Amino acid sequence: MALPKITTPTYMLVQPSTGETVEYRPFLVGEEKVLLMAMESEDEKQIYNAIIKLVLSCTNGKIGNIDDPMFDLEFAFLKIRGKSVSESVEIEVLCPDDETTRVPYTLNTDEIEVLIDDKHSTVIELNDEFTLNMRYPSIKDTLDGLQGEKKGDVEKIFDLIKSCISSIEHGEEVYNRVDLSNQELDEFFDSMTQQMFEKTQEFFNSMPTLRKEIEVTNPNTNVKSTVALEGLADFLG
Repeated sequence: MALPKITTPTYMLVQPSTGETVEYRPFLVGEEKVLLMAMESEDEKQIYNAIIKLVLSCTNGKIGNIDDPMFDLEFAFLKIRGKSVSESVEIEVLCPDDETTRVPYTLNTDEIEVLIDDKHSTVIELNDEFTLNMRYPSIKDTLDGLQGEKKGDVEKIFDLIKSCISSIEHGEEVYNRVDLSNQELDEFFDSMTQQMFEKTQEFFNSMPTLRKEIEVTNPNTNVKSTVALEGLADFLG
């Protein structure tokens, strides 16, 4: 007599970037083992690759593709982890009043959502002549950034901005990113005023992100503070 197969439950989530409802399942023991091994390595690239494979598998390839926004992957992973292990995650939070004391905090991942600023736009009007059409940093952008360890922080920021440009409009002319060389983009950015460049930075500062504000009390000073958690690393402790 053949051993019956274990039925895996399925759930639904809404993909933040598209609004599409996606079916997902909890990860299995074998998949968790791969993830835990990656986390033990403390190698960021290895960890992200494990998360990507896990999310792709658990969503039947709907989320985790190389061009998906990074916040889609992070959101899906938290939802999958919640149904696989527990919605509660024990983390340690740094108290901002002394920037030394860390306190334990129990986080409910079901309460974490991708926050979208109503004023945010993927269209950046630099001035009356030039407009940038942007896309969100993708999974590929993140992996590329991890590979560029020899680059300084400033260079990485410029590389990310350039990679997220979809097209540049000048009057009625449209210049697609795929048709522009890195040198052309470097010259374009070098010719910007500081005010123009700040507009591009605001795109990244206000774009959709995993975020939750929590309150913690420093046991040494009794000071209560509000702490903003952002990004997957903050939510996993």
